Amino acid sequence: MKAITNGKVLTITNGVIENGTVLIDKGKIVAVGDVNLVIPKGAEVIDATGKWVTPGFIEAHSHIAIWGEPQVPASADFNEMVGPVQSELRAIDAINPQDPAIITVRNAGVTTAFTGPGSGNVIGGTGVAIKLRGNTIDEMVIPGTEAMKMALGENPKRNYGARNKAPATRMGNAAVLREALVAAQNYAAELDQSKAEGKTIARNLSAEALLPLLRGEMKARMHAHRADDIITAIRIAEEFNFKFAIEHSSEGYMVADILAEKNVMSICGPNLSPPKKHELWYTTPENAALIHKAGGRVCCMVDRGSETRWLSLHAGVLVRFGLPEEEAFKAVTINPAEVLGIADRVGSLEVGKDADLVVWDGNPFFTYTSTECVLIDGEVVYQK
Repeated sequence: MKAITNGKVLTITNGVIENGTVLIDKGKIVAVGDVNLVIPKGAEVIDATGKWVTPGFIEAHSHIAIWGEPQVPASADFNEMVGPVQSELRAIDAINPQDPAIITVRNAGVTTAFTGPGSGNVIGGTGVAIKLRGNTIDEMVIPGTEAMKMALGENPKRNYGARNKAPATRMGNAAVLREALVAAQNYAAELDQSKAEGKTIARNLSAEALLPLLRGEMKARMHAHRADDIITAIRIAEEFNFKFAIEHSSEGYMVADILAEKNVMSICGPNLSPPKKHELWYTTPENAALIHKAGGRVCCMVDRGSETRWLSLHAGVLVRFGLPEEEAFKAVTINPAEVLGIADRVGSLEVGKDADLVVWDGNPFFTYTSTECVLIDGEVVYQK
């Protein structure tokens, strides 16, 4: 058993406990309380006096261990640029547990990250959430967190239009996406009919990969920067009745009332990038704050590999530009946990949840704060 004591404990869902204690046993949180919480005899004590204690931070959108570092063709595995629909691709077949970014990011207080294909295709394949520990993907992956990457806007139309292939326009993006979803619906109907008749049909991996999405068993992670692309994403998701989140949502503030009305999670970021593409011209660091002010919910993301180590600083930037600090903490803990479908396991300090915790030497959002200790499943994976 371990006891983290005397720290400023941010539970995320049940307030802040000054001089708090968190008890850990067999990889789980077994108690969270104040100075009156009894520490069992024999427990290993981690003294957090003058420190902050938080859940391990969660990166809602990254390409860690699949982006490839150093980023050269031999190690970059995040876009299969041979056709705009690559739904059969799986991040688990490319994630490198020995990627040097993992240790760098974990030591910076990020204990869980969603990683997957990039946004070069209209449908890029399935990403997955991983714990940042272990030697094989089977040790790292969190089952049930698979999500299908989709992209609208400039990336797919630039990548294929330049080769005189579809899609070359935003109309083409939407058409290609809808065509793939209809093909999956047709495949599902064929499967049902063949089953009823006691027959079998040839497997179609591309269509098969989309069936969990159409059945409501998987979310789509829909890359959309511009407000019109965000609305197109919502329109298509509602047409085919699947669950989704908006990745980047750079002009989300322009349609914040709609995002709030429809309870759409915006995964905002990267928050330190310049407007280097046309669709980023109207991005603003106040975006997350404005979405929140309208009643929407947000996550904070870095959208990189080893640069994910700066997730806490990106969240601090959101606070600098108007997002309440409490909401910024949610944006890197419980909100991404909800997007990933693992809020019952991580994202807050509650009894029964995984013992993924970080001890910081100050406010995590300050530039001069560093991690003192990082635990995943109750095991110390970094000690300053």
